[in-house]
Amino acid sequence: MTTNIAVLFSGGGRTILNLLECIEQKTLDAHITLAIASRPGIAGIQRLINRGLDIAVARSSDESPEEGDQRVQAWLNDARPDLICLCGYLRLLSIEPWMEGRIINIHPSLLPNYGGKGMFGMRVHEAVVKQGDTETGCTVHYVDEEYDHGPTILQRTCPVLPSDTPEIIADRVFSLECEMYPDAIKIAAEQLRV
Repeated sequence: MTTNIAVLFSGGGRTILNLLECIEQKTLDAHITLAIASRPGIAGIQRLINRGLDIAVARSSDESPEEGDQRVQAWLNDARPDLICLCGYLRLLSIEPWMEGRIINIHPSLLPNYGGKGMFGMRVHEAVVKQGDTETGCTVHYVDEEYDHGPTILQRTCPVLPSDTPEIIADRVFSLECEMYPDAIKIAAEQLRV
């Protein structure tokens, strides 16, 4: 059974491009029914338009982030997708009753390490290097009312080598994310059907 998903993003859109590729290759039985960018001018908007997605932009450049949040809530309430997939989305959603167990997020660390407000992208990988960790990875989890919190669906690990830069770690972790997020979507979709 095809899973209808909404995807929300605040950056380059690479995670969504990966999901589109999985859908096209028929390794993920899903349909993106709604794609929302948190603000105008981010790189992912044009990349995803080029791949055939219609993109809703939450707010204009002269509106507040809170105005965008209200618009996102309205769009999600109207669309009611099976799953809401956060793909580098940097805003906190208000979780309405129908959304419980339907919002998932991917984070580029082994949560609870290096999570929370302001911990995203290269900041996470820089923290891994600074801390001298020998292992890192990524986590897909259900979303609750806190940043990078909620029950874990999947976690995968990779080594951190002494010579690794944050950029090298970012590439290694993103490769894991590309494998793991589609798997986590399948698990979350299956749990909705139980």
